[in-house]
Amino acid sequence: LNMENTSNVKEFILLGLSENQRVQKIYFVLFLTFYLITVTGNLLIVVTISSSQRLNSPMYFFLCCLSVVDICYSSITAPRMIAGLLVGSKTIPFAGCMAQLFGFHFFGCTEVFLLAAMAYDRYVAICRPLHYAALMSGRPCGRMVLGSWAGAFFHSTLQLLLIIRLPFCGPNIIDHYFCDVHPLLRLACADTHAEGAALVVNGGLITLSTFVILVSSYVVILVSLKGQTAAGWHKALSTCGSHITVVILFFGPCTSIYIRPSSNLAEDKDVAVFYAIITPMLNPLIYTLRNEEVKSAMRKLCSRKVGSE
Repeated sequence: LNMENTSNVKEFILLGLSENQRVQKIYFVLFLTFYLITVTGNLLIVVTISSSQRLNSPMYFFLCCLSVVDICYSSITAPRMIAGLLVGSKTIPFAGCMAQLFGFHFFGCTEVFLLAAMAYDRYVAICRPLHYAALMSGRPCGRMVLGSWAGAFFHSTLQLLLIIRLPFCGPNIIDHYFCDVHPLLRLACADTHAEGAALVVNGGLITLSTFVILVSSYVVILVSLKGQTAAGWHKALSTCGSHITVVILFFGPCTSIYIRPSSNLAEDKDVAVFYAIITPMLNPLIYTLRNEEVKSAMRKLCSRKVGSE
């Protein structure tokens, strides 16, 4: 693809979250803390699950994959934004902007598919326990994860191709803290109605279809628990509770932005902070605080590390 023919814009300026110097300093401390918690928390989950013999079920395999994706997903936007808040430089080269757009949609979409795979895992565990070992053995789980990566690659390539073909001849100021489809559509010096509709269909179909899978799997789970004892209810809901919380936190804001044409970029920017930075930080906390097996595996890991020193 030859970018030079269609665009004389060589770089974009990201306005970020605020232009007020004092607010920028507060944001710098805040988002640096968020990012460090995200990376540390998710790395801790990956190390704990990888090194524990007890945590070898499909649920933990998916959780480990989700943590890896969360680290990558927040690393696409947060470090550049944090650096911009510190040094005040907010320019991003054209190629860097396109790479950020692709990476953000790639890891975000992988997360969406992984959450759907995790919902299916919970459905099989609760509604078809006798077939669980066969349905959720190593090969089907591996295929689900590979399918998540492949589906996300297809989605983000489509998003990128729709944007990269547009001519950008100035202005080059993006009212956002990272390169995303809606702000870039606004800057293109061409009619972008067709591209805008295609982006909404592409993003909307993925979010809505996976959301339907998620909701229907939980409806089936709740219906199947009708005749269960209180202990059965508690066990089922304790494993599903964390997942439902993450789904609501991620899908709520995400769906509100990508299944409708953008109207208010400043509002979109604030919502994006939620699903791009806060949700990946909360995931490890939600999954560990509600899960005794993960907590005890972490304690074992820490005592082994302390004992070996």
